[in-house]
Amino acid sequence: MDPRLNRRQEELVAIVQREGFAAVEQLATHFDVAPQTIRRDLNLLADHGLLRRYHGGVGAPSSVENLAYAARQGLQLAEKERIAASIASQIPDGASLFINLGTTNEVVGRALLDHRGLRVITNNLNIAIVLSDNPSFEVIVAGGVVRGRDHGVTGEATIELVRQFKVDYGIIGISGIELDGTLLDFDYHEVRVAQAIIEHSRQVFLGADHSKIGRNAMVRLGDFSRVDAWFTDRQPPGELVDVLDRSGTELHVAPSAP
Repeated sequence: MDPRLNRRQEELVAIVQREGFAAVEQLATHFDVAPQTIRRDLNLLADHGLLRRYHGGVGAPSSVENLAYAARQGLQLAEKERIAASIASQIPDGASLFINLGTTNEVVGRALLDHRGLRVITNNLNIAIVLSDNPSFEVIVAGGVVRGRDHGVTGEATIELVRQFKVDYGIIGISGIELDGTLLDFDYHEVRVAQAIIEHSRQVFLGADHSKIGRNAMVRLGDFSRVDAWFTDRQPPGELVDVLDRSGTELHVAPSAP
């Protein structure tokens, strides 16, 4: 299910993810619209699992639950496409790479289709199907337990397959980024696969848009010292830029759409 959010609704979700809770009147003042308009937005967003309604306002899902997968596919889509194009421009033909789970990475997969001779190991069945359309690619799917909600594959068998390879690039996603550089996600099993990908990649690329900054999640993946380059859509806060400098992580801010 894709809610096809407008700009106000996308920004509303980002505000609530950042603040944790927002009142109807506060949001109506911020957007300079009637409270009834905000209530309609909140009802739509709650129906799609993007937010949680409370009396007088709306809150973000808790740190132990992620948004519904279909809802995440529609969020920040233009930003994800810019990030994906930026990542794809750094991947040469003939390279080997891991690509893990996440809606941003699925857009990266589509952006790579114009390449030739890529060798891709993935635990994301959606990406495997997309990339198999290019006959010059070799696509290897990691074994393990398939999650029905997003067609991701996790588990010990997944990790063991990842450990059999050493690739040029590991492309990972993330659910939350704290201002001290801590990288967070919601699923312990997914994090363990990502950590194995990091260990067995010569370079690690993180694709994450600005809405992930300050977003709360429970499971710690690591920090930016384990990431060679972060691809995002907006200049991050100065405090986070300082963390990137200390970690030696390159920052790539994708060009704005014309």
